[in-house]
Amino acid sequence: MIVIKGADGRIRAFHNVCRHRGQRLCAKIGGHAPKLVCPYHQWTYELDGRLIWARDMGEDFDAAKFGLKRVHCVDLGGVVYICLADVPPPIADLAKTAALYLAPSGLADAKVAFTSTIIEKGNWKLVIENNRECYHCSGSHPSLCRTFSDNPKIGAMDGPHSASPEILAHWERCEAAGLPSRFVHAPDFQWRLARVPLLNNAESYTMSTKAAVSRRMGRMPFNDAGSLLMYHYPNTWNHFLADHAITFRVLPVSPTETEVTTTWLVHRDAVEGVDYDLKTLTEVWLATNDEDRQVVEENQKGILSPAYEPGPYSTIQEEGVIQFVDWYCGVMSARLAPQPALAAE
Repeated sequence: MIVIKGADGRIRAFHNVCRHRGQRLCAKIGGHAPKLVCPYHQWTYELDGRLIWARDMGEDFDAAKFGLKRVHCVDLGGVVYICLADVPPPIADLAKTAALYLAPSGLADAKVAFTSTIIEKGNWKLVIENNRECYHCSGSHPSLCRTFSDNPKIGAMDGPHSASPEILAHWERCEAAGLPSRFVHAPDFQWRLARVPLLNNAESYTMSTKAAVSRRMGRMPFNDAGSLLMYHYPNTWNHFLADHAITFRVLPVSPTETEVTTTWLVHRDAVEGVDYDLKTLTEVWLATNDEDRQVVEENQKGILSPAYEPGPYSTIQEEGVIQFVDWYCGVMSARLAPQPALAAE
């Protein structure tokens, strides 16, 4: 895919394939370009996908018929979603909710401070399942557990008025300061958002528990606003804090390999070495990602054993895993359902 911002400021997505003979247009992961030029025969496309130059194609050639093939693309307040389906699923409810919850983070005024991509030698569903519980956190994540609670009550939310007392108190404090915080979710739990406090009034995911960036994001009112958790199945989870934001993207590479990309965002005016340093900003989640990689890879090796059979989930600790599995099975079952037979002629 090519995901690109045009001269008009709009973000669009296209298949990374020239309409001439199929050459890949962009070979690099990221970059800047005034036009999209095919390296093979120099067919040239505007950033909105229109073909604007193709040499020696004859008088009858209609360039308007050979623009780049579009991919459905939606910008939800700075978080970009794409969909490869011919007809994308409805996104209006998520778009409305995400715009409200993400607005205080000011993602339009953020910049990428650092990006990390790792390959975990495990199936993508193992990666998601591992993320959806903190049953393993105390035994695997010493750095993260300085600030993020592994208390299952943190994730036990049934609605905007149902959570543990400390969560309810946090929501009330944040919402009084203009931060939407209460638990909201899709009917099938494909997406969910909630703002949770960090341990002992910690300000950020750092070893010191203090803010990693001196310049706050957007219009965040205080440093200890906790983390706005945003999940979207099947392949992303995100943390939006007062001083920075972290996005995680999961992409299957093979049945037993998964690419996990983590991106740290800071205010666009924050200066590295003055307002933040990369080690302080990234060390907790770099360590946590590597620890999760080890967990997933050992998990993958274990389930490949002919002796493996699934055990029961903890309804106290693994509610998030149960939600994901139920969602996945529901989606796949609907796709596999027999289609109605065509009426006989």
